[in-house]
Amino acid sequence: MIGVALLAIGLVLVIEGLVYALAPSLVEQMLEALRSVPEGQRRTMGLAAMALGLILVWLAKTIGA
Repeated sequence: MIGVALLAIGLVLVIEGLVYALAPSLVEQMLEALRSVPEGQRRTMGLAAMALGLILVWLAKTIGA
C-alpha cells in the first residue's frame, strides 16, 4: 500500500515538474486567472478534483493496478 502511495505521489510530481519545465509562462497565466475566481468556487473545484482523484484511485485498485 505504501508503495502505491509513493508511486502516486511520484507521478504527480513528475507531471507538475513537466508543466513548470515546459510552460512556466502558462503556469503564471493560469495563476492569474485563478486569482479572479472567487474563493468559494476555488474550494468547490478543489473538492471536486479530490473526489475525482479518489474515484480514479478506487478504480485503479479495483482493476488490479
